[in-house]
Amino acid sequence: MEEGAQEGETNREVGAAPALISVHPLEQSIVLAVGYELRVFDLEMDCAVSLTDEACSPSHSDSIRAICFGANGKLFVSAGDDKLVKIWRTDTWHCIRTVCSDKRVSAVAISHDGLFVTFADKFGVVWIVGLEEDVQGQESANKKAVPLLGHYCSIITSLKFSPDGQFIATADRDFKIRISVFPKEHLKGAHEIQNFCLGHTDFVSCLTFIRPPDCHQILLLSGGGDATIRLWDHVSGCLLHTFDVGKKAGLLESKVDDSLAVTDINAFLDGSLVFAAIQGLHGVMILKIDVPARSLSIAKIVFMEGSFVPTSLGLSSSAKRLWVVMGASNVSKLGVSEMARLQVLSDLDKFLSNEPGDYPVILENEGVPGGEKLLQKLQDTVHVTKKDAALAATATAAVKVAMQNLLTKKQYSLEKRDFRKRHRNDRKLKK
Repeated sequence: MEEGAQEGETNREVGAAPALISVHPLEQSIVLAVGYELRVFDLEMDCAVSLTDEACSPSHSDSIRAICFGANGKLFVSAGDDKLVKIWRTDTWHCIRTVCSDKRVSAVAISHDGLFVTFADKFGVVWIVGLEEDVQGQESANKKAVPLLGHYCSIITSLKFSPDGQFIATADRDFKIRISVFPKEHLKGAHEIQNFCLGHTDFVSCLTFIRPPDCHQILLLSGGGDATIRLWDHVSGCLLHTFDVGKKAGLLESKVDDSLAVTDINAFLDGSLVFAAIQGLHGVMILKIDVPARSLSIAKIVFMEGSFVPTSLGLSSSAKRLWVVMGASNVSKLGVSEMARLQVLSDLDKFLSNEPGDYPVILENEGVPGGEKLLQKLQDTVHVTKKDAALAATATAAVKVAMQNLLTKKQYSLEKRDFRKRHRNDRKLKK
């Protein structure tokens, strides 16, 4: 029992959860997830938002691991370690459905028609929930999730629908990307596999689709622990280009730490700009895609002050702004439960058009949409001053360890493996 207690303490110590950010497709609202807390700011109304849920508490009871808006911005989903998937209407920020998962949730996605929510659990199973009744304001007869597909006990790290709604892409920490045909009879499972996109040599951490205007097909971007960003023809499974973050960008001799794992990528739908958060980079890398050549090239690295290492990126295509968050929760060594800092890159349109000047611009506090009210709501300002630089650096290190533990597959001895099996703590919820 003593060994088990020690192991539990270790897990809690390194269990810091990275802060996440999601931006409404029209930049009407911004959502930050820090620990079990959802922080929402309505940019149109210029005020903070209070979430409501008649069935349960307003938010979650454990670390949130995945958040996203739907394609039209009408729905928002949050999920995480409390095994709850909460679906919110963004006009009222009322929770219209809470789905219980048997395991902790690692990724979520909303279909482009807004009629289905999918989520992945820690055992590599993707589940689907129908929302047609909820969207129409009627009560659903069956509120249970049903299995859609599986990755055979490999934790799924990213889950995305293609813009045309034909495919669903899933990535895991065993280096695989699976492209499945999204079935017409959605609740009967996605049994048809279009392709596997194989090429990463370490965990795949993030996926995003793009649809270049001069290209007749949709393309897929992926990032991973092998310090590469890869461009795919997901329909054929063909790897079009591999961008090595360290070698191509010269980061091995630059202002970085030892790890160059790509932790998040985001892109304009037309593929004009791609943004990457890299574990050892104190800033954001911006890439461009040469569509005819099917290749990626570096456009710029925007370095940020101090120890700011992004944990999540949120993109507003309409306003050409990139919202960048650094943060963590449950960092017990710091003596604080949460820390989050926010930066906004603006004038991305001027950067695209090569206008004279140093673009994009990192906005000062007064220039951030929503101003001080937004910053007070979303970030923990106690950690923003220079005297707290050492504290922020410690938090950065904690986030790095937490993300590594989350994404890197652990290796155990036979004795340790047997001990873990005998002391499992992932029993199914009692009905």
